Amino acid sequence: MSLDRPPGHQPAAQHPPGHQPVQASPGPVHPVWNEPVPPRRIGRIVVAVVGIVLAGLALLAVFAYLMTFLGSGALLFGLLLALLPLALVLFAVRWIDSWDPEPRSALVFALLWGAGISIVSALVVDLGVQVTIAASAGALAGSDFASAVIQAPIVEEVAKGFGVLVLFWAVRRHFDGPNDGVVYASTIAAGFAFSENIQYFGLALTEGTAQTLGVTFLLRGVFSPFAHVTFTICIGLALGLAARRGASKGGAVGCFLIGLAPAIALHALWNGATFVLAGDASVLLYYVVVQVPLFIAAILVVVFLRRQEARITLRRLHEYSQAGWFTAAEVSMLGTGAGRRQALLWGNRQDRSKKVAMRHFIADATRLAFVRDRLVRGQNTPALHATEARLLELLMRHRADVLGQTLPGSAPAAQ
Repeated sequence: MSLDRPPGHQPAAQHPPGHQPVQASPGPVHPVWNEPVPPRRIGRIVVAVVGIVLAGLALLAVFAYLMTFLGSGALLFGLLLALLPLALVLFAVRWIDSWDPEPRSALVFALLWGAGISIVSALVVDLGVQVTIAASAGALAGSDFASAVIQAPIVEEVAKGFGVLVLFWAVRRHFDGPNDGVVYASTIAAGFAFSENIQYFGLALTEGTAQTLGVTFLLRGVFSPFAHVTFTICIGLALGLAARRGASKGGAVGCFLIGLAPAIALHALWNGATFVLAGDASVLLYYVVVQVPLFIAAILVVVFLRRQEARITLRRLHEYSQAGWFTAAEVSMLGTGAGRRQALLWGNRQDRSKKVAMRHFIADATRLAFVRDRLVRGQNTPALHATEARLLELLMRHRADVLGQTLPGSAPAAQ
């Protein structure tokens, strides 16, 4: 393999920024290099920092609450043990998100929302219920069944799902479809399960035996690390479909409610099984007959969505190729898994600047394909057109950096 050119590269028409490509049918939408765009990057950074700080403070509040009845030793032990299923879930999320990675700041916020804000919300509601029951002077009575099968599924799925809705509003330009919804929902659910597991593992250590702790870890850390993920991705899928169809912020609320219903139902089914079924054998049978098929179905959905992302990327980049922005070989390199692996392998053998340029070339080409897809679906907003123009300019620069060339006729980047 040549070390002078990226794999599959053929000399192509080098379009300087500002050049209007020859229109094909269908061709890329009209570039708008010179249309002014209000600077929003600083504002987005401030919002991201504030959101992450607030969610982080909520997580600290959860740790403080757990320490009040677990103690520092049990809290630390439970935290370390809870990291194991968390790492497993996040590894799976990373695989799901590998084709078109979401912003790290959004993923950090999602994790903190689940581990902090969602838990705090559930605790506040539970406290309110307990206070109401106590103030009723016996007129109201709580039950473990109502708490586990009715209250917990509703409160927890609303709290987690609202985090996905917040991300839909906050990072809409990165929220392209169902796969993105699955990524954000799974990350939030992983954070929620993490904090919840700390409590369960800590209590098993302080109030039970070694056997109790082993059974608790087996049930929560081995058998069901993806349980919360399976529930909450229903909301992520609904909001992802809303994003693909170009739903407004108000319309997204309706999709959120549609996804919330099956999320609550699955959560209630999971919690209710422990009350309806008696004995370890019955619970194991329920797990094999009900939960395993649901988990397999979730895996199949995720695999389908990943393949759909690859198909969209290949199709939309081919349209740009027809208009002269890429060669057919470059489309294959950027839009297929095998092509990307070969390109990244080539990049790893180059100096740092070419290696980074190749990674950016692939990432921004994927973003461009999804921007193009939204435009084709009728989401013709000035901001989206400007994003397309900016990405096209960046891609020409990345290509030049990969080839070690100087891009001629450079025009000012979109403001």
